Amino acid sequence: MDINEPIKALLAEHPIVLFMKGTPQFPMCGFSSRAAQALTQAGATFHAVNVLADPQVRAALPHFANWPTFPQLFINGELIGGCDIIEELMSSGELARMASDVAGAAS
Repeated sequence: MDINEPIKALLAEHPIVLFMKGTPQFPMCGFSSRAAQALTQAGATFHAVNVLADPQVRAALPHFANWPTFPQLFINGELIGGCDIIEELMSSGELARMASDVAGAAS
């Protein structure tokens, strides 16, 4: 099976997905921790994927997304970016708006 298929399925199933090292409760790198905290502060309901627990996803995602590092945030199947971009969006209030838009669309 093509490893991109499970990635596509996750993105189709969950409106906001954070591919990170570790989990929001137990992040395994500072960037992943900061990204998860920013999403939480923005009020986003998100699905976190621990790339350390799935070596195939960890290897495939940088090619799939054309983004070399983790964490990686996807909203509605579209790559938003990594930690720095997530924090910039949080600071500007844009991340909360995006999360609210997704929540509004789901209801």
